[in-house]
Amino acid sequence: MEQLTQTDPLPGADWRDRFEAAIPSADIRPLEAARQMLDHPPLWVSRLMGLRNQIVKRLGLRPVSMVAGARAGGFPVIEDGPNRAVLGFDDRHLDFRIVVDIARSDHGGVLGVTTLVKRNNLLGYVYLAAVSPFHRRIVPVTMAAIGRDPKRVV
Repeated sequence: MEQLTQTDPLPGADWRDRFEAAIPSADIRPLEAARQMLDHPPLWVSRLMGLRNQIVKRLGLRPVSMVAGARAGGFPVIEDGPNRAVLGFDDRHLDFRIVVDIARSDHGGVLGVTTLVKRNNLLGYVYLAAVSPFHRRIVPVTMAAIGRDPKRVV
């Protein structure tokens, strides 16, 4: 499994989780995997993101659009490599990264999705506490678009 050793995608991160899923073919690039997972989420995920955007806009935070394009699922692409893609942005309350990596083998591969967060103030702590239960349900559901049996490993 490729470790996050090339460069630290979010120095000072104080929260993380990671999910992994088997993929039948490791021919896909990580950014394409991210787009397949994030650009067309289930309807209930899209509705939750819409509700989230309405709430955070009132707090002066950045909304996210789950749309295709130069981004993946509305998240700016920070890094696009053959084994790892990094998405995310920095905001007033917290900075976050979504790291999508693929470990290849002769029998397919393993898709990994790591979320890293650096909370910048009290609002960041409150926000993360509120969204974490949803995050832990959304990530495996989106991974199921291309992987089998997504599991939380960290």
